[in-house]
Amino acid sequence: MDGLGTILGVWAHPDDETYLSAGLMADAARGGSRVYCVTATRGEGGSMDEERWPPASMADVREKELLSSFEVLGVTEHEFLGLPDIDMDTPLPESGAARVGQLMAEVQPDTVLTFGPDGMTGHAAHMSASRWATDAFRSSAPPGARLFYAVYTQEWADEFVPVLNKFDVFRPGTPPVVAREELAIAFVLPPDLLELKLRAIEEHVSQVEGMVEAFGENFFRRAMAEESFRLVEEKS
Repeated sequence: MDGLGTILGVWAHPDDETYLSAGLMADAARGGSRVYCVTATRGEGGSMDEERWPPASMADVREKELLSSFEVLGVTEHEFLGLPDIDMDTPLPESGAARVGQLMAEVQPDTVLTFGPDGMTGHAAHMSASRWATDAFRSSAPPGARLFYAVYTQEWADEFVPVLNKFDVFRPGTPPVVAREELAIAFVLPPDLLELKLRAIEEHVSQVEGMVEAFGENFFRRAMAEESFRLVEEKS
């Protein structure tokens, strides 16, 4: 995947970036491009098994999982904003907006990757991250920079959403669906990058172990084989 330049990803929780952009990040890092990732929270609200992963320890668990995932992908620049992860209905504290704006000005990315206003899954924290990234892009991104929102095709949604919703992944009205011909990025991962992405996903043990057991690794191999984004704006 050529032409993305310096990438800045703005996400809400550890693993958001891995599912939606691991292949793009790894490909860019391999090619010598700068990849900087922002994660608003440490995901402490996301325990799938409170006996195995007590809420009090989830922040540490998920931080370590994310850093291990980045090591697999070759991503070396990252910042946690340290905001609280509460539940799907609670927006993030607005204090995060200023830091995202500062990072946009410091990193000067060519490409910004984030959620759309729908938050991909309807998660309020995802929506906060999207809004901050969009506002920061408009105020501080350099000329020629491009802002992309993560989306899926109808074919993807038809095949995978009903299965994933056995774990209540997507709320009604999500995920955002875009016709294939309207995608600005439709990155079909080559086999080596797909296997790398699967390894990175599997580092997020606390979040994905149950789904891998339920659906099988081949399900994830098919579901994670393409990364899709729509172009929102290009900075003049």
